[in-house]
Amino acid sequence: MCKDSTSLKLLSEIESVDLYLKLIEQLNKDFLLVGIEQSFSLDCTPQKLAQELQKIVVRLINNDFDNYLNLLYRVDILEVEIKKLDGSNIEKMSEQIVYLLLKREWQKVWFKARLL
Repeated sequence: MCKDSTSLKLLSEIESVDLYLKLIEQLNKDFLLVGIEQSFSLDCTPQKLAQELQKIVVRLINNDFDNYLNLLYRVDILEVEIKKLDGSNIEKMSEQIVYLLLKREWQKVWFKARLL
């Protein structure tokens, strides 16, 4: 379960500007492009989204590290941000990775919305 309220705060902010569905669509697009057979329902709550993302990140780190790295590359998470994370506790690290994923996807969605 995702205990990191930072991800939930970010998702709440995204919901407040009516771009939450676009964020889910962007996540689904990037997951598909990486070859991860996981998609998120458009009616997924922010809490459920954060929890599911954390489960996926933990699974990828433990069982499919190549796809984990591909996802980070596809979403465009900077290597320097990943190196700052404490890898001694996978639960805490996965919460932080979820936040980085959501933050970067949010940047993409926000930027695209501003261009249109």
